Amino acid sequence: MAHVTHEVRNQPPPLEGHDAYALDLALREAVEREGAGSRDAEIIEVGRRVGEPEWIRRGELANAHGPVLHTHDRFGHRIDEVEYHPAYHELLGQAVADGLAGGPWADPDVAPHVTRAAKFALWTQVEAGHGCPVSMTYSIVPALRADPDLATEWEPKLTSRTYDPTPLPIVAKVGGLAGMAMTEKQGGSDVRANTTRAVPADDGDHLLTGHKWFCSAPMGDLFLVLAHTDVGLSCFAMPRRLPDGSRNAIEIQRLKDKLGNRSNASSEIELDGARARLLGEEGRGVQTILTMVNHTRLDCVIGVVGQMRAGLAQAIHHAVHRGAFGRRLVEQPLMVNVLADLAVESEAATVTMARLAGAYDRGETAFARIATAVSKYWICKRAPLFAAEALECLGGAGYIEDGPMPRLFRESPLNGIWEGSGNVMALDVLRAAAREPESVAALLTEIELARGADPRLDRAIDDLHAELADPDGVEVRARRIVERAALALQGSLLVRNAPAAVADAFCASRLARDAGLALGTLPAGVAAAEIVSRAWPPAA
Repeated sequence: MAHVTHEVRNQPPPLEGHDAYALDLALREAVEREGAGSRDAEIIEVGRRVGEPEWIRRGELANAHGPVLHTHDRFGHRIDEVEYHPAYHELLGQAVADGLAGGPWADPDVAPHVTRAAKFALWTQVEAGHGCPVSMTYSIVPALRADPDLATEWEPKLTSRTYDPTPLPIVAKVGGLAGMAMTEKQGGSDVRANTTRAVPADDGDHLLTGHKWFCSAPMGDLFLVLAHTDVGLSCFAMPRRLPDGSRNAIEIQRLKDKLGNRSNASSEIELDGARARLLGEEGRGVQTILTMVNHTRLDCVIGVVGQMRAGLAQAIHHAVHRGAFGRRLVEQPLMVNVLADLAVESEAATVTMARLAGAYDRGETAFARIATAVSKYWICKRAPLFAAEALECLGGAGYIEDGPMPRLFRESPLNGIWEGSGNVMALDVLRAAAREPESVAALLTEIELARGADPRLDRAIDDLHAELADPDGVEVRARRIVERAALALQGSLLVRNAPAAVADAFCASRLARDAGLALGTLPAGVAAAEIVSRAWPPAA
């Protein structure tokens, strides 16, 4: 006789079938404000896809069945192939088709970077790991333009909207993806400590020999690699397949067993005379990759914006459908405070991301240079705190692997490490301030646009000026300076562009002298319920 269990009640349904873009008022307004309103139809299509159960399931499958390295075939031949679950290929193929990899470079007419940022922030809510090769491909194109011949050869394939994973030379493919191999085990972020060597070959190429500690997206078609020549540290473009179809001398030693980002393969590789072409000026490899680095840092911000929005959506959805102590969670004042605080954090990151992408569209080089570094530092720092608080809103249900929150939590530290951890970012801002005073001037000009709108913001701006003017112990204070710059920038953007309730809550909780330290400490008088309704309209 079958055992009859208890009735399951008071459990929220899965969050699916929703339109992620229609529900995100902050993102929609930012897209319009930054000039991409005429491309709304493209973004709407991605937003609808984000809520489709079959795509959500693909994200789950890609993480449950991670990549597998095959170094040799059954006969003993070296093959160095990474096998992915079909769901990973489907996710990556859709991202490429939506122009997330190369779209802005092939279709630069109307707000291409804002359009891509919005689509990428939405799509990463389905699954973040496949975004690595997407981001690398997006970022490598402007760096390749340092060599017109290389750009002519590779750019049409890297900007293609057709995903082609076949292991062929690029000339035989309809589309390509890129990766990079910069860091080594003895140096990490200190790439000048690299030991990989490059020697000239007879045909104008270079032969690279060395070990790379992290090679992103090892199944890419082209990699940017740093190696030393007799002149100094230089940048090289290294294909995975040579023109005759043979494998380049790149051996994958192992895949990293990572905390998160588990659908994506990150690898250690050995180069044993791998063929590559010099990119940019010999001895100025770091300068050559700076354009790429700035775009990948922008993608770090975009990735966190998507993760925050995904966590916020899950938290509010749960609170709307879950009851406790006689009321729905979303009706309980302290939970509303937490949800509103999460919503303020998410909107602050969203408006910052859109403003940065708009700067890339408009060629605001000085502002983009420093504001990207400032924003990458702070927004990525907030990601783990945000993910933990959103998870806690679901209680024990948020802590089990059956749901999406553990994956979001494991993913949350990654963008803070990628392309420069916290100290690297803070010191980079100081270097920019010292060497490129026009960048600091551009940042301060942007922040000052909100001067006089809120006394708490005015005081924060004054404090930032004081920090920048103080020469004592500046390196020790680097994080403090960058944090204040980020908060002042976000405050300025919100005061000028967000509803009064959101801007007031931000200034009261982030800029006021008596602000709380944890999320969920918005002071009395803040319109918390209004903020939650804006973040997740009641019809949802």
